[in-house]
Amino acid sequence: MPSAPPGGEAAHGPFWSEPGTLLEHVPVAVFGVDDGDRVCYWGPGARDLFGYASTAVLAGPGAVLFADGLQGSSASCARLTERGRTLGYWRGRLTARHHDGTAFACGFRAFSVTGAAGRSVVMVLASRSNELDRVKTNLAFLDALFETCPIGLVMLDPDLRYVHLNQALADMDGLPIEAHLGRRMDEFMIMSDGGEYQRMLREVAQGGAPVVGTLVGLRPRGHPDRDQVRSVSFFPLSRAVGSRPGVGGLMVDVTDREQAILEATASRRRLALLDGASTRIGTTLDVNITAQELVDASMPDFCDGAVVEIVEWMDEDEVFDPARLLITRRIASGTILPPPATELVSGVDTVRYPPGSVIHDMLRTGRAISAVVNEEFLARTVLIESRARLFAESGLACVLVAPLIARGTVQGIAMFGRSGDRPAFTRDDVSLAGELASRAAICLDNARLYSRVQDIALTLQRALLPSALGTSPYVDVAHRYVPGSRITEVGGDWYDVINLPDGRVVLVVGDVMGHGVSAAAAMGRLRITTKALARHDSEPAELLTELDACAQEAGIELATCLYIVYDPRNGRARIASAGHPPPLVLRLDGTVDTIDEVLGVPLGVGGLPFRTTEVELPAHATLALYTDGLIEARGRDIEAGLGALRAELGRASGPLEAMADHILASLLPTPPADDTVLVLARVHRAP
Repeated sequence: MPSAPPGGEAAHGPFWSEPGTLLEHVPVAVFGVDDGDRVCYWGPGARDLFGYASTAVLAGPGAVLFADGLQGSSASCARLTERGRTLGYWRGRLTARHHDGTAFACGFRAFSVTGAAGRSVVMVLASRSNELDRVKTNLAFLDALFETCPIGLVMLDPDLRYVHLNQALADMDGLPIEAHLGRRMDEFMIMSDGGEYQRMLREVAQGGAPVVGTLVGLRPRGHPDRDQVRSVSFFPLSRAVGSRPGVGGLMVDVTDREQAILEATASRRRLALLDGASTRIGTTLDVNITAQELVDASMPDFCDGAVVEIVEWMDEDEVFDPARLLITRRIASGTILPPPATELVSGVDTVRYPPGSVIHDMLRTGRAISAVVNEEFLARTVLIESRARLFAESGLACVLVAPLIARGTVQGIAMFGRSGDRPAFTRDDVSLAGELASRAAICLDNARLYSRVQDIALTLQRALLPSALGTSPYVDVAHRYVPGSRITEVGGDWYDVINLPDGRVVLVVGDVMGHGVSAAAAMGRLRITTKALARHDSEPAELLTELDACAQEAGIELATCLYIVYDPRNGRARIASAGHPPPLVLRLDGTVDTIDEVLGVPLGVGGLPFRTTEVELPAHATLALYTDGLIEARGRDIEAGLGALRAELGRASGPLEAMADHILASLLPTPPADDTVLVLARVHRAP
């Protein structure tokens, strides 16, 4: 057995406690006694407790450490070593003696250790009894405090996760202690302070100043129907006494005396909900998406389930008749409740409300109303028995219905529902729902009007585009029109194939700048005028001159047009262009030519003449006519787009229909940014 460890008296042995641990505040002496009751090991703690240097006590009798060992022997020492050897482990209290002669009560722990040579040593741990009693008292006090204190006590780690809490705090949160441990504090409460509470806790955890008596309004997730005001105090935990880093805190429920704070908290929550709804509702001009945004914005803070329905009026000016059946179309729904609530809100598209329903009451007054879900409500409002049964089993205990009114007309209804675990809708909630519905109604109406204009423009555009192109045995044609995305609306792209006398064929492609109904109407006017002028067998340049005059008279400021007359008897094509991208020619050997001799200013500009260019097309060559939507894209130069089209045309082969599909799939983005026309014409010679 070694004596004092190397390094002298200042060195620490294997039993020395690390700084910051509990043992630093309860000094422990460690020493060993051999078979002859002589000291064979002496630790630094033993030196501090008994006052002997290792050189003065090693190999000497252990009796000098006890009050009854003045004569060289000690019954206390003999008892301690005998117990340690025979029992294997023994603890008890004996009277010890310091080197200065003073006696003191001491607690001992003794256990036997056997070395490799079979020698037995009793290792002893000793501490002053008053130090042990102090620690026991403190620990007992802390245990009793956590178990019985009516104030909420909590210990959080640096990430604000629960390490320890008492039952009082668990009761405040409405969830058991075990459910808290290891989880973050913000998972157990709904706040409306924009994260201020969490920022305060993080500052304390990082060693900031303690927080004392701060009032906080919150809603525990374990009590979703109950707003609380708590007086909270937090302080950083120090490692000085071996505790974990983090935050310690005390919480007191002062809800009853701080009702004003509760009301302010509820007001802030309502404002936060309205503010969030303003940014989340109306991000697109799509009716269904806008309605779903209203549903999503209302859950879970305001309700547990919601639907949006559009009223199917026969006429927009129709006057509401409370004696008639009301038919709506459900366009958005959602719920956080388990089945069958999900089936209730999403399992139907068309809803019929009988006269006398809650919906009729709401429409009669034009204001939001709330109702309790009971037998009377179901009998008045739900026509289908299976749906009524589903409603009763869904868990929804109350509903709030608000009208979606825009331009003085009820466009639809928004219905919000809460389960029995939450409080019923209050008067403030009814006002909030009315405000939500009012804001959403404007967005829905804008989306609906946009969709209507879009549908009109699309209908007009489809009506003005050719339903059947002219056919010829000498020209095979594949044509494609791809509308742009809804953001860009409909455009003014158009094309046509016209048969002339003597077997000649006209190929024409045009593009009116701009989008919407006006562009579609201008496109239709130019197409019809072009077809009428073509019947007079005018030269391409003369036709464009007439078309330019028509555009100026109609107020069309900018449009492009490419006009080609192909004669299969000699294979020659006469071409004129009004600012349109040049046509391409694919030869049988796979080479692609650009007919860029055709220039000209766009239609509607006026003041400059157009000219006709004549080229000879090889037999079975393929002409490619297109609009700028095929070669223009954001971030790409138009010359690069034209080069990409030439490359794809050169690689294409086979039937024209397959070639057209391949070119569009290779060049157009998804979704297309602009309207696009592609016309492929394979020309043949007449016998």
